[in-house]
Amino acid sequence: MGYSGKRHDMIVRLRQPYNAESALIPLRESLVTPLDLFYVRGHGNVPGVDPLRYRLEVSGLVEQPLIISLEELRNNFPKATVTAVLQCAGNRRDELMEVTPIPEETPWGAGAIGNARWTGAPLRDVLLAAGVGAETRQAAFLGLDDVEDEGGINYGSSIPIEKAMSPEVLLAYEMNGEPLRPEHGSPLRVVTPGYIGARSVKWLSSITLQTEPSDNPFQAREYKLFPPNVTAETVDYSEGLMLGEASTNAVICEPSDGASLVAGPVWVRGYALAGGGRRVERVDLTADEGSSWSQARLSEDEDQPWAWRFWEASLDLAPGTHRIAVRTFDSASNTQPEDAGAIWNFKGYANNAWHKIKVNAR
Repeated sequence: MGYSGKRHDMIVRLRQPYNAESALIPLRESLVTPLDLFYVRGHGNVPGVDPLRYRLEVSGLVEQPLIISLEELRNNFPKATVTAVLQCAGNRRDELMEVTPIPEETPWGAGAIGNARWTGAPLRDVLLAAGVGAETRQAAFLGLDDVEDEGGINYGSSIPIEKAMSPEVLLAYEMNGEPLRPEHGSPLRVVTPGYIGARSVKWLSSITLQTEPSDNPFQAREYKLFPPNVTAETVDYSEGLMLGEASTNAVICEPSDGASLVAGPVWVRGYALAGGGRRVERVDLTADEGSSWSQARLSEDEDQPWAWRFWEASLDLAPGTHRIAVRTFDSASNTQPEDAGAIWNFKGYANNAWHKIKVNAR
């Protein structure tokens, strides 16, 4: 095992603070991602929090401010479990970096993602206990981690109140049936299914109901999307689109990019997801630059709209070099752009272009 019980074959992107993603072949082995394979993304060092002394503060536009211990959260509120995928907004950034360099950003591959069973108290039940003010438009979250690059501030984010009051959003204290591990937000984190991982704040210290989105730098500046013509030198952060719902996406996990294979039938396997509670309905593959397509077989979703779906297909490859690409369609008929260059942005976020690998059949 590696850091904090992680596997030694995790791809470590940063050692301090620890940031790592899974290799793709092991990631595809289980629909529920094992804890030792689940990616880690943090902006600051993991804070040490005593669960017995921990308190959550709920304030702002509420009728009755609350201060809740972890024990009270467990005992006084309903317990719910949701299977949901979390994905770093920078997942697949390395492909955008191949289009145009993106300095000073982590070159995440396609393994900064995982699907887990989250257990905790529905956020809506806690907010209803506090009383939601009629003017409320956003639920803002603040973590306990200090982020040195931002002057020692705590990480913060917010989501629309409509999402906060949806039954799938949890104040989670368990992950895959175990208490949250420190690197995943112990003792309490928000889990916002269908949204980018940045909106699932770890080491949660407070919830504030307010009229405007959080003014924390990670909401006001960092996790925003800009068009390809905007650069770090020309950016006006007030003009960016705040990232929220995750994009429809599909990735080839097996075979690996650059693999040498025996010509003939080849199994291709991967994962697909659809943000915002939509469902993955179809996965297409091509090995001839899009001239022809075949459909993959999808795993059963078991009425889990917030989870990913696995897929697999057999392709008949003649001897030679082949570029295999994948795309998916969700229940709203959303699909993926073909070209990563069309969605390049100087932060390297939200890459959902066709995922492509090159293999050699011999």
